[in-house]
Amino acid sequence: MSTPTPTLLSLGHGYSARRLARDLLAEGWRVIGTTRSEAKAEAIRAEGAQALVWPGPDGDPAEALAPWLEAATHILVSAGPDAEGDPVLRAAGARIAQARPAWVGYLSTTGVYGDRSGEWIDESSPRTPATRRGAWRVAAEDAWLGLHASHGLPVHVFRLAGIYGPGRGPFEKVRKGEARRIIKEGQVFSRIHVDDIAATLRASIARPNPGAAYNVNDDLPAPPEDVIAHAAELLGLPIPPAIPFEEAEMTPMARSFYSESKRTKNDRIKTELGVALSFPTYREGLAALLAETPEP
Repeated sequence: MSTPTPTLLSLGHGYSARRLARDLLAEGWRVIGTTRSEAKAEAIRAEGAQALVWPGPDGDPAEALAPWLEAATHILVSAGPDAEGDPVLRAAGARIAQARPAWVGYLSTTGVYGDRSGEWIDESSPRTPATRRGAWRVAAEDAWLGLHASHGLPVHVFRLAGIYGPGRGPFEKVRKGEARRIIKEGQVFSRIHVDDIAATLRASIARPNPGAAYNVNDDLPAPPEDVIAHAAELLGLPIPPAIPFEEAEMTPMARSFYSESKRTKNDRIKTELGVALSFPTYREGLAALLAETPEP
């Protein structure tokens, strides 16, 4: 009897999921990514995955997802929550609870920990979100882990730090003179290159531990102004001037990122999953991005 093709159902097939899919497709996996628009579905297909516009405008979203859940050996959830809860569980929670995949990954954020005034924390630290979005994430984590407790769904939670990678780096703004070094004393947070997110997810798939939560970040939490300064140095351009946080004009979303300062430990992905980060600090990560996308 032949072994079925491993199949990832990626619910909310975004930036990190697309990076994981690239590796899995190269290994012979089948990848099915959901999105809300046909235009994005075409982009998913262009990368070699199947695409499903879901939930569609008509019909029962749970029924629409049912055959794809039956086909999936693994499930990755990237869709973010809102004030009404997790949108995937809201649309098809009962169907998902009945599914029997080998692995389920839920992409959360380190925002669930809230502000820790720059202190080091790990996965055992209390979740005390400081923002509305952080509170939504805590509720979503609990809902997914609740399916592990009540139905045996093999859920794993990944708390991602600030994500960067191809198409998501500081170089374009630095080149255009639009980058700002906003200074807030004591402000520090962690980051993670998208390649290392994909590597962590693959390591978890290989070594599942249902119910576990993992911080996914690099080894060097740093003030945001240090990253901008290093990007300018790599480009051989002047370091952007410093702007005090109190004087900076920012959107409410951007300002909210400065409401939290913490250093998150990543020991668990190394000791439990055997992850060796390709980009242990932003310095290696930025150098790689610059090498991949040289100045036009």
